Amino acid sequence: MVNWQNLNKAFFIIEIRMKTSLYIPDSARLRYRLMTGEDAPLWFELDQDPEVMRYLNAGVPSSWEEIITYFVPRVERFSDPASGCGLWEVVSKQDNDYLGWILVRQYGIDTSYHEPDNIELGWRLKKHCWGQGIATEAASMIMQILQQNPLVKKFSAIADAQNLGSIGVMKKLGMQYVDERTHHTPKQDMPVVYYEMSVR
Repeated sequence: MVNWQNLNKAFFIIEIRMKTSLYIPDSARLRYRLMTGEDAPLWFELDQDPEVMRYLNAGVPSSWEEIITYFVPRVERFSDPASGCGLWEVVSKQDNDYLGWILVRQYGIDTSYHEPDNIELGWRLKKHCWGQGIATEAASMIMQILQQNPLVKKFSAIADAQNLGSIGVMKKLGMQYVDERTHHTPKQDMPVVYYEMSVR
């Protein structure tokens, strides 16, 4: 027997979440969409280029099993449509081409050094659009929207010290070098450089 009271409550919660989902408007060349686990094939596709993975795991493409058993659950844990946390798909407005994604999450989530008011940004884009300002344009637009939230006090980003492309993006966004530290993930610990900027 259908419990209509519970069903109506569930639809109400879904409706509220949809209404409060953060919206990122189009920028000059790009449009954005918050991704879900259903986008796993797009995440897999991006990770097949060894150059894309060069500074993440020495250029080893992700397997489909890794995407499904590790990457998808991890993204779903920190995704929150209301606050804008998650992976934002980056698509070219000109030809509707999927270019990659921008990561948005609270810095250090699921660690002892978690900072809820510090929003970490990251980017993973297809090689053919590197050097065109795509990462800077996308991350900048997302930052403009996120900093309207009074709870957000800082933006940050991390990268391999040899990843000069990503470090260049951090600097263009207005972030400054803070220090070197260890980035902890369930799979490995990685030495990284940490950049940061305050917004209030």
